[in-house]
Amino acid sequence: MPRAVEERHEALVEFEALLDRSEKLRVRGLGFDELRQLARLYRRHSAELARLRDRGGDPDAIRHQNALCVRAYALLYAPAGRRPRADGFGYREALRRSGWAVALAFTLLGLGGLVGGGLAARDPAALYAFMPVQLGYEPEFVERLWSSPEERQAFLAREETPASRNALFGSWLFTHNTRVGLLSFATGMLAAVPTVLLQLYNGIVLGAFAAIFVRDPRPVEFWAWILPHGVPELTAICLCCAAGLVLGAAVVAPGRRTRRAALREAGTQALLLFATSVPLFFCAALVESFVRESTLGTATRLAVAAGGAVTLLAVALWAFAGRRGDRRAAAAWIRSLARNPSG
Repeated sequence: MPRAVEERHEALVEFEALLDRSEKLRVRGLGFDELRQLARLYRRHSAELARLRDRGGDPDAIRHQNALCVRAYALLYAPAGRRPRADGFGYREALRRSGWAVALAFTLLGLGGLVGGGLAARDPAALYAFMPVQLGYEPEFVERLWSSPEERQAFLAREETPASRNALFGSWLFTHNTRVGLLSFATGMLAAVPTVLLQLYNGIVLGAFAAIFVRDPRPVEFWAWILPHGVPELTAICLCCAAGLVLGAAVVAPGRRTRRAALREAGTQALLLFATSVPLFFCAALVESFVRESTLGTATRLAVAAGGAVTLLAVALWAFAGRRGDRRAAAAWIRSLARNPSG
């Protein structure tokens, strides 16, 4: 075999092996030298592919080399130009990329709930430290709720309230919850430390409050009271926390990018997550004002909560289930190009 042919064969084998490694580790998993070598081999084999086509070389060799060049192009150039897509206002792409942050936000909320509920059940005095006075939970009121089943029953009592009062209460709830979510999102710039602490605190308050009512023989009344608005509200809070965690990750671990570039990319995902939380806060305020403050029965309230949970689950499945379909479409596109080396 002539020396030039042998060198081209060795370069082609190296190119294919490096492509296999790149697709396994993704481009970000490659070292700088490997990435530079991949780009160099791509340019070399693209030029050689053009010469083979011009000279009418072996069709099988052209097809094989074309497929390798297409794979390299997809690795080197497609990720660099990828942005959250416009369909669905970009929510689908933002949720996909931030799935780890959303899962961690729910985990932090659950962990805080376990801590708050466990401490309150063990020592009722902890309730006075956990329950926020600014929301109307004065120590005397908390003491009555903890010690008196009649007081808890009166707290959960259902009565019709004027629509004007409900609207005013709902607007206050929406403003307050959005402010809390915005704080959780914005403090992600501080390495997400305040975001984590705030999410844990939210869980602690929720767990301590639940500990007051789950001691009753039929705590289903409490769950029917809290779940209809709690499902969208807690989901929105977790999305805001996830937005802060995304910003914090860009600050703490920007990778090979500059911290400014990492924050710019993470900011798009974080803003979309926060934007997704705003309509959920609105729905939570609406439900809390007109469903919780009503005479609706337990079954109806639980049905509202179940409907909200199913809707959110469907959105999550829509966001994450499309990944396989996108990969299949990309694979079909690459195969079509490989079958048509002259196209």
